[in-house]
Amino acid sequence: MDKLLEYFQKLLRETDTQFLRYIYDKINWKNRMIGLVGPRGVGKTTLVLQHIKTNLNPKETLYVTAEDFYFTDNKLLDLADTFVKQGGKYLFIDEIHKYKDWAKELKLIYDYHSELNVVFTGSSILDIKKGASDLSRRAVMYNMQGLSFREYLQLFHNISTAIYSLEDIIGNKVEIAELKHPLPYFSDYLKRGYYPFAKDDDFDMRLMQIINQTLESDIPMFADMNMATGRKLKQLLSIIAKSAPFKPNMSKIAEILSASRNNIADYCLYIEEAGLISQLRDDTGGIRGLGKVDKIYLDNTNLIYNLAEENANIGNIRETFFLNQTRVMADVISSRTADFQIDDMTFEIGGKNKKQKQIQQAEKGFVVKDDIEFGYNNVIPLWTFGMGY
Repeated sequence: MDKLLEYFQKLLRETDTQFLRYIYDKINWKNRMIGLVGPRGVGKTTLVLQHIKTNLNPKETLYVTAEDFYFTDNKLLDLADTFVKQGGKYLFIDEIHKYKDWAKELKLIYDYHSELNVVFTGSSILDIKKGASDLSRRAVMYNMQGLSFREYLQLFHNISTAIYSLEDIIGNKVEIAELKHPLPYFSDYLKRGYYPFAKDDDFDMRLMQIINQTLESDIPMFADMNMATGRKLKQLLSIIAKSAPFKPNMSKIAEILSASRNNIADYCLYIEEAGLISQLRDDTGGIRGLGKVDKIYLDNTNLIYNLAEENANIGNIRETFFLNQTRVMADVISSRTADFQIDDMTFEIGGKNKKQKQIQQAEKGFVVKDDIEFGYNNVIPLWTFGMGY
């Protein structure tokens, strides 16, 4: 346990608390058990360490990662017991999905130690969702995604601005005094601004490592796949990267992958929940996530440039950005006449020469244009949709 404490203290010393992610103030840290989930690389570890450094007494706190070799021979429950006996009050467990039967032990920790607050994080969202059902009355879950364009401006360029509501954005009320010409910044964000680690060297290589680890380790471990099936996930992501956005033809994809047609929808769900693709559904389900999949996109624009740079279609990039940023603010579904629907609002995405044709019949129609700095009437600059969180 001494080595765990030593590693925790080292991480805490190295943690910068100047920039806090959008979700930091949304979390009720007083809850006895909190789950923070999100794709690899979006900053979950940094967030919990910032909370510890800013608000907690390190002598009453312990941060561990479930990937540590310590857990090869030691149980999480025993660690919690020992920690509480030594006066511990706050236990943080990173990458919880790497620990076998984690939900069962967290349940016991919650029931045995009413004086202990537990926060756990996980990148394998499917696995976390499966385990969270066992903790439904105990754990409060939060979902975190990568940087918004607003957060990118703050972290990379020290340009701070308020968070704007969707109503403010479509009303063309976004004003940033320090940002006279947003388009060069926006162009850079689309290529390398979604993941906080883009500030470090070898961004492309690190992003590819995350993609590989997700497809070769996280998903196969959750779904109990063999290596051959894991390779099919990589093939599937490659197909999506070269074609997105596309209307999925499950039979054709199954033929290319030499896989059962019935498995393709499951594979897509696994990859979506791991934060690598986004499936746009129609309104047939009535409830979010239950509609039929209309189109499949890569999850964010950084992935497009990393996986399909030579096939990086600008129309695809624009739609991917819009979907990625607005889904934090609202439920986004496909539109029967244009690109996207949010409540009773219809959105058509395009370049600066995009016309109003697709939204002429819409009660509340908006043309979202790239390559413009300012909006007017129902024409909204694309970049402003990155100001919503």
